[in-house]
Amino acid sequence: MLKKLGTNLGFWILVAMVAGVIVGIGMGPEAKLFVPLGALFIQLIKMLVVPLVAVSIVMGAASLGGSRSAGRIGVVSIGYILLSTLVAVAIAIVAGELFKPGSGLSVEGIAAIQATAEVAGQMPQSPTFWDQIIGMIPENPIRALTDGNILQIIVFGLFFGFGIAALAPEKRDKMIGGLTLVLDALIWCIGKVMLIAPIGVFGLMAEATGTFGFDVLLKVANLLWVDLLAVLVMALVIYPASLKLLSRVPLHTFFRAMVRPQVIAFSTASSMATLPVTLQACDKIGLSSQTSGFVIPLGATINMTGNAIYYTLVAIFFAQFYGIELQMSHYVAIAVTASLGSIGQAGVPGPTLMVVAVLAAAGIPIEGLPLLYALDRIFDMIRTVLNITGDVVCAAVTDRFAHQEADLNQ
Repeated sequence: MLKKLGTNLGFWILVAMVAGVIVGIGMGPEAKLFVPLGALFIQLIKMLVVPLVAVSIVMGAASLGGSRSAGRIGVVSIGYILLSTLVAVAIAIVAGELFKPGSGLSVEGIAAIQATAEVAGQMPQSPTFWDQIIGMIPENPIRALTDGNILQIIVFGLFFGFGIAALAPEKRDKMIGGLTLVLDALIWCIGKVMLIAPIGVFGLMAEATGTFGFDVLLKVANLLWVDLLAVLVMALVIYPASLKLLSRVPLHTFFRAMVRPQVIAFSTASSMATLPVTLQACDKIGLSSQTSGFVIPLGATINMTGNAIYYTLVAIFFAQFYGIELQMSHYVAIAVTASLGSIGQAGVPGPTLMVVAVLAAAGIPIEGLPLLYALDRIFDMIRTVLNITGDVVCAAVTDRFAHQEADLNQ
């Protein structure tokens, strides 16, 4: 047993997380000393993520484009993403109104944080709906690759992949064969990078804990535990129900395969950094490479139920804080903006800029946001776990319907 644990990468990542938290608490802000360890790990992952996404999407689209299941896979995956996002928003609204996390907070405390952070110079401008749609189409695909613009890479990859699918069978097979070899090489590289994951995770956790500490966390503890509760309802009720009713994957198989991706998602707070391990989890639960190669990179960009829950709860949190009575029109605005905002949010760690759009849509003041920006990393780690869990659930549901159609066509 001990020998097996000694060679288990997931076990060492968990050990590194705990060690990082302990060191962060003990050293405080001085834990920034370990920032390079986490930065090195994230940088190596980022180096491989862009080519991995590009090749996976092109190969997945090329493979699907030549089959009758292409349309069904696209419709089922995107349909499930939209539906699960709306369910996540509904759960967040119920949790926010039931537990009222924004009640009883000090306006003076928010004002002090705002003055310290010089909010006026930090508030981002939220993009409009059409800005997001137009921005998904790359003006220059090569620039999209070099800039790491995942949404644009996916759009171009789909077009290019379907273009390959339109070639004569012998030409298409050669292209797909070449892409398969490139993907195999990338997966080998990722396997080597993952060997230093415990070191990187230790650096990330030590820096995050030392910088934010638990004192600051207590200021928004209400929002944190309500957000966590909503995430747990989605992860332990809605997603298992989806697997049970809409997929062929046993629940115990799913949760066993998801331990490692979830640990890495929690420590890195990045769906994109977790993507290689998420793809491996899909292989472990028996999903076809065609389905996972198409759905997982797509889901890592637009399937953000964790973000949708967070955006909705933040809006309700500040509405309660400022004593704003939310009407049905406000809830509709919050639901629509949170859903679209979560879909447009990139799968990388960082400040949640789309919160501004959600608050503005419901007419809620944004002056208190600096209080949450300081803890965004902690919220980000929680919601990223739900995001990548939803990606694999979506792939499992989609794979079931793709195989079902294939069986009917035989």
